[in-house]
Amino acid sequence: MMDPGSLSDQGPTILPGVLPEYTIVKVKSIIVGISGASGAIYAQRLLLYLENNPDVGQINLVISGPGRRVIADELEINSQADSEQLVAEMIGRQPFKTTVFHPGDIGATIASGSYPTDGMVVIPCSASTLGVIASGSCRNLLHRAADVCLKEGRRLVLVPRETPLSTIHLENMIKLRQAGAMIVPAMPAFYHKPHDIVSLVDHFIYRVMDHLGLAHPQETMWQGDVRRLH
Repeated sequence: MMDPGSLSDQGPTILPGVLPEYTIVKVKSIIVGISGASGAIYAQRLLLYLENNPDVGQINLVISGPGRRVIADELEINSQADSEQLVAEMIGRQPFKTTVFHPGDIGATIASGSYPTDGMVVIPCSASTLGVIASGSCRNLLHRAADVCLKEGRRLVLVPRETPLSTIHLENMIKLRQAGAMIVPAMPAFYHKPHDIVSLVDHFIYRVMDHLGLAHPQETMWQGDVRRLH
């Protein structure tokens, strides 16, 4: 048996090298992809809420070519505006947290699994984008960023905006759900009695934020039936 006193005879234990310092980051980094389906207002309202959310420190935005076209048509924004100006016109002010990536930039940070993010949402998600992500055959940065989230086991929220749905669309949704993505179709609710289009859209955006793990006004939380039987 080793003599306990022999440990002190060996001198102090020296740890090799210098241990790195770690920084704990509390705010979240979210990727937002906008593809070419109708429903640009959903992306508009989500970006506004993410910019104003203290839980979010970084917004990584990628807009596909068709997505830019739909934004211009539905939100009446100049399609020739540069990316930063496009976002500024969407949310009504200069963005402070948003970094815009070109859809062809396959060398962007969000194309790598080594770049830490807390999740991604594709809103709206076209049927074409849904199919590409389901197949794993990435064609642009939006597809690649979504693929990275799947392979790294990170949150991926897809907001399809298509009707009616073909068998192919439904099979792609099943495939993606089985791979770990959340399928959150743009199906607004009415139980909160929306008084205009914005309140209708915002209620749905809160549900999307639920699935991204972000705080928001608790207007989506069902409080139960307050009616009482007499």
